[in-house]
Amino acid sequence: MASTEKFILALDQGTTSSRAMLFDREGAVRGIAQKAFRQIFPSPGWVEHDPKEIWATQTAVATEVMATTGVSSSQIAGIGITNQRETTIVWDRKTGQPLMNAIVWQDRRTTDLCQELKSKGLESLVQKKTGLRLDPYFSASKIRWILDTIPGSAERAIKGELAFGNVDSWLVWKMTDGAVHLTDVTNASRTMLFNIHSEEWDEELLDIWKIPRAMLPDVRSCSEVYAKTSSSFSSTPIPISGIAGDQQAALFGQACFKSGMVKTTYGTGCFMLMNTGDKPVLSKNKLLTTIAYKIGNKTQYALEGSVFIGGAVVQWLRDGLSMFKKSAEVENLAKSVPDNNGVYFVPAFTGLGAPYWDPYARGLILGLTRGATSAHIARAALEGIAYQVTDVLEAMENDAGIKIEELRVDGGAVQNNLLMQFQSDVLGVSTIRPHISESTALGAAYLAGLAVGFWKDENEIATYWRADREFLPQMPKDIVSKLRSRWKKAIQCAQLWEEK
Repeated sequence: MASTEKFILALDQGTTSSRAMLFDREGAVRGIAQKAFRQIFPSPGWVEHDPKEIWATQTAVATEVMATTGVSSSQIAGIGITNQRETTIVWDRKTGQPLMNAIVWQDRRTTDLCQELKSKGLESLVQKKTGLRLDPYFSASKIRWILDTIPGSAERAIKGELAFGNVDSWLVWKMTDGAVHLTDVTNASRTMLFNIHSEEWDEELLDIWKIPRAMLPDVRSCSEVYAKTSSSFSSTPIPISGIAGDQQAALFGQACFKSGMVKTTYGTGCFMLMNTGDKPVLSKNKLLTTIAYKIGNKTQYALEGSVFIGGAVVQWLRDGLSMFKKSAEVENLAKSVPDNNGVYFVPAFTGLGAPYWDPYARGLILGLTRGATSAHIARAALEGIAYQVTDVLEAMENDAGIKIEELRVDGGAVQNNLLMQFQSDVLGVSTIRPHISESTALGAAYLAGLAVGFWKDENEIATYWRADREFLPQMPKDIVSKLRSRWKKAIQCAQLWEEK
């Protein structure tokens, strides 16, 4: 590559791996590096990550992508960060040492704490201020658990000795050698401590959760120069100029800039966001209201539905049941049978997300007969992903009063043509896979690039979006109706498993 050519570096810190990607001025991928890290399961329903391992893998891939492409730090115009959201890290401001492992967004250890606040009638207040539901998914209960569990931490937090951050804050802290403690509005809006109307940390919510304001990062927009990297990260100081939580970054990367546009990311979980414009729409169908992005003084909002287990069900078939060696093999296995043979798979390994919000539900495989094979279970697993997405999008249409015209998709699982076709069939609309399916990293790159003048505006960005393949509905509606009816029965069975 020409030594004068400039790039944007996107750091995509996900739930199962850290990635670094280089993008050029046309939004094309010019380099990529990826490194997985450990998933830690201390108890049933608990999920943790080692913050030091997150940092080590993220710096390793940033170094690798620049080394393999021959790009120097002086050629990087800006760095965009996108991250797994809600995952909670508390560290010592003086030493930079985490108090314990990060508590991951999937973790359910604080279910009882959330139920206690629900029983006090606080869910309505929380939803009005934050757009969120009282659920272990979000950061507030995780912070409270850490302060209640680590001896002396509550007192230290009050004194300002401890810092809380989601993964974006942790990365910026490390990239600046502890000089900067900040987050962006999208990550802040997932903590359950941030008022999405006033765009400030909310004193009443902090009081409810008994979380000191001194722990919290400063909140900024998604696209501005926050700081420059320290010499320990790069030989030349590079502007850190874009931050957004992974799902909001994917919405931006998919160029969903107009009200009513929708994207679904198929990753470990599945996440749907609908741009609702400059006004927040509070959900009546158990969806979330969240900040989509903020550039300058312009804030855009979104409705969001989260499916906790998406691609993770394929990982489970691979690792837990040893059905195949590589995740990509699931498609051929599922295609080897013409239908599911009456088998349904509800992957409620960590409860059910939107629109059910049932932390007590558990995974079930139903409809098994002697004729059922591993291929039918594989097919049912893929179909279960599509059913969950359809349930959420149906609720989204009802909340927003907007009929979805097309679904833009991204994430690792969108390369599975069987899944994408079935998604289009059960949803009944066009499902479009973009030319660049790495929308999350691309969105972070776009936000960073806008702040440093690498790209002019959203209109320019929209011109770079191109479709790779469009999947159109083919299945007769009466068959879709029958399949979805059985699916709803399967959901009810999963919700009956644990006593409430």
